[in-house]
Amino acid sequence: MPQTGTLTKRQQNLALVTLIVAVVLEIVDLTIVNTALPAISADFGAGAEAVQWIVAGYALSFALLLMAGGRLGDSFGYRRMFLFGVAGFTLASAACGLARTAEELVAARLLQGATGAIMSPQALALMQVLFDPLERVRKLALFGLVGGLASIAGPVLGGILIDANLFGLGWRLIFLINLPVGLLALVSGWYFLPDRRSARPAGFDAPGMALFGAAVLGLLWPLTRAEAGWGAREWAALACAAPLFALGWRHVAGRVAQHRPALFDPALLAILPFRLGMAISVAFAAANAGFLLTFAFALQAERGQSPLTTGLLHMPFGLGAMIGIAVLGRNFLPRYGKWVLVAGGAAMTLAAGGVLAGIGLLALSWPVLVPLLLLTGLGMGALSGCIMPVSVAQVGNDHAGAASALLKTAQQLGAALGIALAGSVYFAWNNALGLPPSTGAFTVIGLLLALCVIFAAQLPEKIFNKRG
Repeated sequence: MPQTGTLTKRQQNLALVTLIVAVVLEIVDLTIVNTALPAISADFGAGAEAVQWIVAGYALSFALLLMAGGRLGDSFGYRRMFLFGVAGFTLASAACGLARTAEELVAARLLQGATGAIMSPQALALMQVLFDPLERVRKLALFGLVGGLASIAGPVLGGILIDANLFGLGWRLIFLINLPVGLLALVSGWYFLPDRRSARPAGFDAPGMALFGAAVLGLLWPLTRAEAGWGAREWAALACAAPLFALGWRHVAGRVAQHRPALFDPALLAILPFRLGMAISVAFAAANAGFLLTFAFALQAERGQSPLTTGLLHMPFGLGAMIGIAVLGRNFLPRYGKWVLVAGGAAMTLAAGGVLAGIGLLALSWPVLVPLLLLTGLGMGALSGCIMPVSVAQVGNDHAGAASALLKTAQQLGAALGIALAGSVYFAWNNALGLPPSTGAFTVIGLLLALCVIFAAQLPEKIFNKRG
C-alpha cells in the first residue's frame, strides 16, 4: 500500500477513481431502489410498511451512523475503515439480492445504510490526504458532477436491469450488480489508498447516538404504520419521541460543557443561518425523497408504466437538478441571495404538484410531463445547491467539519421522514372523492416545500455577498 507523501500522480489518480467508484456505489443504491419497489412488493406480497422501510431504513441507518463513521476513520485510519465499509456494503448488497422475505430485505437494507455510513465519510477525508487545496477544489467539483450523473443513472439502470430480467433474477439484479463493483473498489482501495488517520481523533458519543436514534425510531415507526391503523404501541412510540429528543439534547449539552466528545455541539444551533439551514435541509430532503418515492410508485401503479420507462422519466428531473445546482445556485446566489432559495422552492412546489397530479388525476401526456419534471429538477437544484453555503456562512472554521456532518445527517434523517410521511399518505389514501393517491401524497410534499420557502424567506440578508 502507498504511504502519504510518496504518491505519484498516477497513484493519486487511481486512488481518486477508487473513491469515485465507492461514491457512485452509494448514490446509485440510494436512488435505484425506488424503481424496483412495485416489483419487490408484488414478489413478496409486501405491505406498505415494509415497502417504506426498504427505502427509509437505508436512509435512517446511514444518518444515525454517519457522524460515527467519520470518527471511526479518525481513530482507526481512513483507508482501513473505507475498506471495512466497502466490504460490509458489498456483503449487505448480496444479502439484499438473496433475501427470501420482505423482512430479510429490510434488515439487509439497514445493514447497507450502516456500512455506507462507514464508507462515505472516508472518501472526503482521503481527498484531504491525497490532494493539496487547489487540486482539491477541482477534484471535489468532479465528485459533484459524478454524483449528479449517478443519481440520474440509478433509476435508469434499475429499469434496464428489471426489464432485462437476466437469469430470471428480476429486481434482485439491482443489488447483486454491486458485487463486482464492490470487489473492484476493495482491490483498488487496498493497492492505491494511503494509510492515514487523524492525529487528534474526536472520540465517540455512543449514548448520544442511542438517544437520538431511539427518538427518530419513535417518530418514524408509527408513521409507517398509518395504513394498518394506530394502536396503543404506535401512540406510545410517538409519545416517547419528544422526551427522547429532549434527553438527547440535554445529554449532548452536558457532554460539551464537560469538554467530552459529543454527537454535535448545540452552540451551532444558536447561529441563525445554520439553524434555518438545518430546518430547510430536513424539510427539503423530506419533500424530495417523498416526491421520488411517490413518482416512481405512481407511474407504475397508476399509469401502468414499465420499470424501464419509469427509470427513463427520471432523466429530465435529474438533468434539471444538475443545471439548477451547477448554474442557478452558483451564479445567482451572490446576486439575489435568499430569493434563489425561495424561487427554487416555489418552482419545485408548483412543478412537482403538476407532475403528481398529471400522473393520476389529470392523466397528462408525456410531452407535458417531461417539461414539468425538468422544472421540478431546476427548482430542486436551485434550492439544494444553496443550502450548504448559506447554512455555514456564519460558522467558524473550528466547527466547519461538525456543521457539514450535522447538515448531511439532517438531510438523511429528513429523507427517512419524507418517505414515511409521503409513503404513509400514499398507501393509506382512501379518498371519498375518488382522487388518486399520488394527489394525496402531494399534500404532504407541498407542505414540506412550503416550509422550505418560509424558512428561506427568514434568512438574514447580511450573509450574502451581493454583486451589482
